Amino acid sequence: MYMVYDIGGTFVKYAFVSQTGDVKTSGKFETPYVDALTLIDKMVTVAKDFSDLKGVAISCPGTIDVDSGIIYHGGALTYLHEVNMKEHVSKALHVPVSIENDAKCAALAELWQGSVKDHLNSVVLVIGTGVGGGVIINGSLYRGAHLEAGEASYVMDHYDVETKKATFVGETCSASLTVKAIADVIGLEPQDGEGVFRYLNEGNLEALTIFDRFCHHLAAQIINLQYVLDPEIFAIGGGISVQPLFLDRLRKAIDEILTRNPHHVAKPKLTTCHYRSQSNIYGALYQHLLEYQ
Repeated sequence: MYMVYDIGGTFVKYAFVSQTGDVKTSGKFETPYVDALTLIDKMVTVAKDFSDLKGVAISCPGTIDVDSGIIYHGGALTYLHEVNMKEHVSKALHVPVSIENDAKCAALAELWQGSVKDHLNSVVLVIGTGVGGGVIINGSLYRGAHLEAGEASYVMDHYDVETKKATFVGETCSASLTVKAIADVIGLEPQDGEGVFRYLNEGNLEALTIFDRFCHHLAAQIINLQYVLDPEIFAIGGGISVQPLFLDRLRKAIDEILTRNPHHVAKPKLTTCHYRSQSNIYGALYQHLLEYQ
């Protein structure tokens, strides 16, 4: 059995999981914002309550060197920068430990048992606060020379040659920023995603105008990626992907771009990710199995 952690900005979710992905028990605790050792001590304490522990798999924000176990940047958890969590946890529990970036774990989950498992070349995009994900080439996750492959948030959406300023995909294709913008316009609470989609599904013009702008920004980047990587399929994840309207409007945006720009020959194929809130758990486990079996 394996202990798997999904470190998030609000909670650390954990699951005691079999080799085949059967979850025996799960839980969560609030993410501490004190320091790295406080977080690691809490993870170790949780794991010690379980017997027959064969290994620990971790999904974590930041740029992750999976070989050394060193975390760079750490997303919202800035105290994780240059921390070797793999080494700390392994020494405390005396079992093999693996660690991988959270968005790449989502991609690994889809590769292992999800929506791209039957494809050699694919791209998984996780649409949330920003845009993360993973690039699958010849059936394996491609991390890149500097561990940055799949970090779509840093791709420039527009560059002004006069001001030398750019807008980035992490902003223009942010689901959370889009929900907030729509909520502001129609008078809802900033995080009321259900309310926003109620208005969208009812055909509210103001809401759809903002939402379609977001879909077109994302559609343009998907078309760009189709030319650069030429994947068989794109799997779209994140909380917004559970809304049928999202994929419908995204496909419509792609079709409109291709129609208005007839020189295009790319025809991206889209699907939704199979895994939802548990994707990081399954992907982290798969990374562990790849490393140690």
